[in-house]
Amino acid sequence: MLSQFKIKILLSCCALAFTACHAENSSSSSETAQQTSIATHASDSVSSSMQKYKVEQVAQFNEPWAIATLNDGQLLITERKGKLQLFDPKNKKKIEVKGIPQVAYGGQGGLGEIALHPDFVKNQWVYLSYAEKGQGGYGAVVVRGKLDLSQPTPQLKQIKRIWTQVPKFSGQGHYAHRIVFGPDGKLWISSGERQQFDPAQDMQSNAGKIIRLNDDGSIPADNPFMNQGKIAQQVWSLGHRNPLGMAFDPKGQLWVIEMGPKGGDELNKIIKAKNYGYPLVSNGDHYDGKPIPDHSTRPEFEAPALDWTPVISPSDLLFYTANIFPQWKNKAIVTGLSSKAIVIVDTTQTPVKEIQRLNMKERIRGAAQAEDGSLWVIEDGPQVNLLKMTAP
Repeated sequence: MLSQFKIKILLSCCALAFTACHAENSSSSSETAQQTSIATHASDSVSSSMQKYKVEQVAQFNEPWAIATLNDGQLLITERKGKLQLFDPKNKKKIEVKGIPQVAYGGQGGLGEIALHPDFVKNQWVYLSYAEKGQGGYGAVVVRGKLDLSQPTPQLKQIKRIWTQVPKFSGQGHYAHRIVFGPDGKLWISSGERQQFDPAQDMQSNAGKIIRLNDDGSIPADNPFMNQGKIAQQVWSLGHRNPLGMAFDPKGQLWVIEMGPKGGDELNKIIKAKNYGYPLVSNGDHYDGKPIPDHSTRPEFEAPALDWTPVISPSDLLFYTANIFPQWKNKAIVTGLSSKAIVIVDTTQTPVKEIQRLNMKERIRGAAQAEDGSLWVIEDGPQVNLLKMTAP
């Protein structure tokens, strides 16, 4: 039986005549169910408490997926078909970085995340995630290499595999494979459950988990599941679906945002050894209409700090720490696909609360904070825009 909350949502949905596609990628058939979108959130200019901003189109990229910012203001932008572009906003010059490993492009797969080592200025280590094909199907991997910018053509050298998603599966969805370095200097990886449901609860698989490693891929001695085998030793938390955004707040707390199924997108506060319940619980339901018990029915699982039904289709997460946008300082910035939005969330409130929603008019794949406090934003899809958001 549906909860009263779900009944209310379904009734309100029936009264609306427009829908939004809850899709991580438009080519993935199992994530293209039509869902109702309710435009009840204030956008950019109505209230004096809303942060104002302006948007400039800077350049175009082909299926961009992630951004990293260098100290000199240049950007590293991944493109899903397997290219890493070095872009200089000052002269709009784009140079392809050579030496990138071959990726398995298709579905939601391809070249994904890029992250710089905390000591990048000294060691030039760059970390990349991507999908690969192998025995049994497809899976995500993370590698690192030294970025050589000393020559006219930049190149990635000394590439080493750091992490492999296991096992491989036949589908090409829900890789997640976001990468972030924590205040502890550890390497954190979000690993999707690959649209297979059960791996999220299986400790013999690292799919559907948040992973914590040393920067060289070795296992930290204080990880929580050290006595459950080599795969489980990588795991910090489990029971995740498609965690496409991962970021530490200014106090050093890790947050993850993930796509729910049909409803129930989640923002989760990540706690050591906790189980977040998927696919046993969710505040959404399966795409075929089969209900999933709500989080409230299973209190032994960690419930989301905030969830969305109708969905926002989250694609990335960061915490804004500069001063150009004072209303957003220390707030979570969530980019959205089907919602075509940027959602601002205050994680310091109890309960956690969405405080502003920006209508971007296009699917948004990701964002990064620039050195000057502005925001770089990439749209989602072929030949789409790199945007710069500044104060008006």
